[in-house]
Amino acid sequence: MGEKHLRTFMNEDVKKLGELFKSKRKELNLSLKEVENATSIRTSHLEAIEEGKKDRFLSPVYMLGFMRQYAKFLELDGEKLIEEHPGAVKLEQEKQEFSYGIGTLERRNSMGGGVKWLPNLLWGAVGVGVLVIAYYFAKYLGLF
Repeated sequence: MGEKHLRTFMNEDVKKLGELFKSKRKELNLSLKEVENATSIRTSHLEAIEEGKKDRFLSPVYMLGFMRQYAKFLELDGEKLIEEHPGAVKLEQEKQEFSYGIGTLERRNSMGGGVKWLPNLLWGAVGVGVLVIAYYFAKYLGLF
């Protein structure tokens, strides 16, 4: 099976599953806003599920989680739906690129990573100065 044919199959599966969700919601006479209020899934995500638009999700994992929650709310068997429509929720391995930036080459907590220790040193010196002044002031007033 070619990659293009596989993607078409997966898109059709997503649309079929979305239509099933939409018809069940309408059967229960619920609006998307009511479903959003009950499930805390944004209307835009509910619409994406019902329209079969996988690209509106940050990751396929989010879509899968939302579908399970939506199915549970509609009193559908989410696991059975996922088994029946494997192409709809196939977690594709996306090739992610990782590039090393300047900040990734420095060691953590190293002095060479910038002058991040200077503000702490200054605040420490101010704190010690305040304590010394408070001591001499208290000594001057005869409290010691």
